Amino acid sequence: MSAAPIFANNELDAGVVEQICGYLTEDPPRSYFLFAGAGSGKTRTLVEVLRRMTGVVQHEKGGQLARRLRMYGRSIRVVTYTKNAVAVINGRLGDNDLVGVSTIHAFCWELISGFNDDIRAALVAVKQAQLEKETAEARAKPRGITPAKQRDLDEIKADIEALKLTDVFIYHPDRETHGAGALAHKHVLDATAWLLRHRSTLQTILKDRHPIILIDESQDTMKGMLDALMSFVEPKGNGLTLGLLGDHRQRIYTDGHSDLPSLVPASWATPELQMNHRSQRRIVTLINRIWEAELEGRTQPANGVEQHPRTEKAGGVVRLFVGDTSRSPEEKLAGERWCADQMRQASGSDAWSQGQYQLLALEHKLVATRGSFLDAYSAMVLIDPNSAAPTGSGENKGPTAVQMLLNELAQLEACVGTDGVIDEFKATEVFRCFGRLENMPEHYVERAKRFEEMLQAISAFAAASANPGATVGQVLTPVLGANLFEVDHRLSEAFADKSPAPPAPARGEEESKKDRIRRGWCALFATPWSQLQKYRTYLAGNSLLATHQVVKGSEFLHVMVVMDDKLAGGNQISYDKIFGGVQLSKSDWENVGKGKETTIDRTLRLLYVTCSRAQESLALVLWSSDPEAALNRITESDWFSGDELFVIR
Repeated sequence: MSAAPIFANNELDAGVVEQICGYLTEDPPRSYFLFAGAGSGKTRTLVEVLRRMTGVVQHEKGGQLARRLRMYGRSIRVVTYTKNAVAVINGRLGDNDLVGVSTIHAFCWELISGFNDDIRAALVAVKQAQLEKETAEARAKPRGITPAKQRDLDEIKADIEALKLTDVFIYHPDRETHGAGALAHKHVLDATAWLLRHRSTLQTILKDRHPIILIDESQDTMKGMLDALMSFVEPKGNGLTLGLLGDHRQRIYTDGHSDLPSLVPASWATPELQMNHRSQRRIVTLINRIWEAELEGRTQPANGVEQHPRTEKAGGVVRLFVGDTSRSPEEKLAGERWCADQMRQASGSDAWSQGQYQLLALEHKLVATRGSFLDAYSAMVLIDPNSAAPTGSGENKGPTAVQMLLNELAQLEACVGTDGVIDEFKATEVFRCFGRLENMPEHYVERAKRFEEMLQAISAFAAASANPGATVGQVLTPVLGANLFEVDHRLSEAFADKSPAPPAPARGEEESKKDRIRRGWCALFATPWSQLQKYRTYLAGNSLLATHQVVKGSEFLHVMVVMDDKLAGGNQISYDKIFGGVQLSKSDWENVGKGKETTIDRTLRLLYVTCSRAQESLALVLWSSDPEAALNRITESDWFSGDELFVIR
């Protein structure tokens, strides 16, 4: 097996900062796409460019640019993916009045906030386009518009009418907003993208404020926003320069373009970062091989820069363990502990025996199953599939309709001691924090009556939440009965509805959005209350087992990737197909014929992302439906040597 070459010069990318400075200070400036692979020092490069372009570090042309920006009250805008990334960039950059750093959501809201008439027009247009598209797609199907589909179309029409009657729109990038006119994160992006395309005034405002915009993680940036920005940066010199930073190999969300490099205009510069400063050579070699692989069913091009490790990082340990997916969950956990012990022996690191390694999973359902909160997660997915799981951006906090369960009741539960007795002082602080003591009755008798009602409800809540067998519905009963907290109307209405859950749709049968959500509410109320605490931990990104979405951009000394298609939800990803345990499906071949993205494409990217998190050692654990076929396929590849393969007995 050939290894990635070792370069005597760890400064292979040293000239990239100056290259980018040159693009931004040309007359006129030149837009660019920086290809920055895993562990390549992308943030360091970005910060060093900004320091030169704003006069922090002496740079002749950068100093001139800084003076022009200051003269006209303008600034460079950096749009990054997460709030953590914003903090990191600001921390490294320091106080700099010529650079604004924010998430994409904050950036968009800053542009459109207060333009209520324009926001309304944009959202109505977006919804109208959605209605027309879904109607046409439904009519093209053999069964036409089914009753279930018609209900969904009617809901879109109702949304349009509601938008037309909305006077003021509210939104906050860092938290969920509620009430009339409250916008979800996606709505803000949709509205901004539409307005940038259809309102020349907004384009002028943007160029006047931020003549240079640098977008981090551009491969996962919403297509509509990226297209809107790219559509008016040409020709050069029209007032806006765009810098995209990213790695299409690490795209993990469908919002982004599948092959961003192919969309970059020929007139743009395309600098590259070739070094991987994070990982040992063996791991860098593996991720290079993964991306170069010519696999049956792959349609995405293998374009991208081969990475090179630092000279001092000449080691690294990689192992692949294969087991039978028909094993019980308990047997699989025992098998993974055995794999960790094998890694301890191979790497010589006690971190593997002390649980000091990062477990990464295929996807959220596997985490929920292993973490014993599958009922809670499944119910949340039915209620709102777009916000049920955490993301690397930190935007998802769970469905908005259940926030009282995840916030207020979580804090109230923390006031209950192990003996079931509630700490009244702490509970009072919780109620004060959420504004529930501000509107108490003024009359003494009514006030005392309300206090007694609340105390009884709190006691009932404490008793129910301490009961190991209690359901969410049982814990909610005293809370809603006494109106302890402000509740989203969707939660209270669903709780008051005692009708049975609609049956789950049969295979190939369509289900209306209304029926899906009702099934979700019924499932949630029947979910064990104890699962909600685990679900909250998972949403916060603190569960032992994490998904690739949550650790986006992170790095760990030691990583174990658990691949188990049997516990995964849906058929979008399949590690068993990558490793040969399962053959490609009919739909896979149809997508190949159409040149569309396939299961192989999606899975290969996610494998690349998870493997590239590791710095020192990496364990891949594959639970396959056909371990023998998988081992044969793996042996034939050049990904692993014979002494790196193990069978989980």
